[in-house]
Amino acid sequence: MFNSEQQDEPVVELWQRFVQGLLGVLALVGAFLMAHYYAPPDNSGLEQQVHTLSHQVEELQREESFSAAAVDDDRDSVAYIYGIYHISGKAEHFRARVAGTGFVVAPGLVATNRHVAQPWYGDREVTAALRPGESPVLEKLVAYFPGSPLPVALQPIVWAKHGDLAVLRMEKTAFTERLKPLAIAAAPPHVGESISVLAYPMGVTGMVAKSPALVYERLSSHPDDADTASELAALSLIRPSATFGHIGDVSGDKLIYDAPTARGGSGGPVLNRRGEVVGINSAYIDGFSGGTLGITSENLLPLIDTAKQMLAQMPPEPAKAIPTTTQAATQMAAAQR
Repeated sequence: MFNSEQQDEPVVELWQRFVQGLLGVLALVGAFLMAHYYAPPDNSGLEQQVHTLSHQVEELQREESFSAAAVDDDRDSVAYIYGIYHISGKAEHFRARVAGTGFVVAPGLVATNRHVAQPWYGDREVTAALRPGESPVLEKLVAYFPGSPLPVALQPIVWAKHGDLAVLRMEKTAFTERLKPLAIAAAPPHVGESISVLAYPMGVTGMVAKSPALVYERLSSHPDDADTASELAALSLIRPSATFGHIGDVSGDKLIYDAPTARGGSGGPVLNRRGEVVGINSAYIDGFSGGTLGITSENLLPLIDTAKQMLAQMPPEPAKAIPTTTQAATQMAAAQR
């Protein structure tokens, strides 16, 4: 006779084993999930990001430090330019002064604006005052370099036909032979790029204003002329100022930036973060702090090449010795008498 209870026992046993196995699997899955939940998170990706950011910060700090050193190193090759000109036949009635900035671009050569090298360039009043047969005459053009007790003579030798750029020959002395030409950037700057301008804004007045108190008290009432500049040079107070800003626009051969400038800053080098010349400071829009204008340095390169060729064809001049501070003061006093 068929016994149903005996047939059900194996089925029940198999079912129990299946349930026990399933519970074991679930227990293992639960244990794995609990271990994963309570295990320390894998921070290898985050640690890599922190390491990358730290490296970038260090690179920026090194770049800032190098940039500051480069700008400071360039200052010795940036000169204050002073000049006097008159109209031929009217020297007694028309004589004007010019102040600007220039910088060494090659051995024996200084770059600046054409309106500094030829002060009458672009001056409508001078053009209107000229009569037939009359012409502007440059009486004097000299450069005062940081560290030099005496100025060096300048001679314009090439200028842009359709632009405000010029290259001048500077007097050969033992001092000028040691001046380092500034490097010209290989590419123009981009909008938003950080720049600095080395120049002499406000000319002698600006240098007197930032001189030590005792010097300021003595020279603050002196005129803005070559005599005061010579006194500053004898005291080693010829020093360009650095202003900083960003490129606001690049339009053809024009640069627009917000590094402030003023009269006397014309011709100063516009430097990138590596201390390379990307432009030449030329003008500013009065009343607009972001409207300082410069000319891209690539327009200067052909003038430098032409000036080098012309300089090579000129007869060499013997280098003059550097006078001591005492000798400089004596010569300056003799020149003023």
